[in-house]
Amino acid sequence: MSKTPLTVRGADKLREELRVLKSETRPRIIAAIAEARAHGDLKENAEYHAAREQQSFAEGRISELEAKLGDCQIIDVTQLDQNGKVVFGTTVTLVDTSSEDESRYKIVGEDEADSKAGLISYNSPIARAMIGKVEGDVVEVRTPGGSRELEIIKVEYL
Repeated sequence: MSKTPLTVRGADKLREELRVLKSETRPRIIAAIAEARAHGDLKENAEYHAAREQQSFAEGRISELEAKLGDCQIIDVTQLDQNGKVVFGTTVTLVDTSSEDESRYKIVGEDEADSKAGLISYNSPIARAMIGKVEGDVVEVRTPGGSRELEIIKVEYL
């Protein structure tokens, strides 16, 4: 099984979320459960059941984050050989050859992807088409809306 790639920024975000869950959320939930228990009959205690549900969600997320961080490969694009090739972590500026629309994307891990913020998963059709290409190459991307030709204008290792 191969390791899941993450950018340095993505790994930091997951570590911070894990820290908050363990040091802030978990103790708050434990206190809420203790307070709800003090109210008596647990069978009909909505506060208790809500707190237990929150605890279950938080513990599940903690396990998920620990597994992701334990099975990831953190890639610092600034330390890579800057040969102009599109690789995981690079920021790529593209132009649609038919509409002349320009767009800019950073290729990131699946957990970091946010297309509105210009962060696309390395598994997305656009990223898969670009990986391994260099500035000046034209790639054909099959999207749900049809096939598009995109020219790679700039590759940055930020």
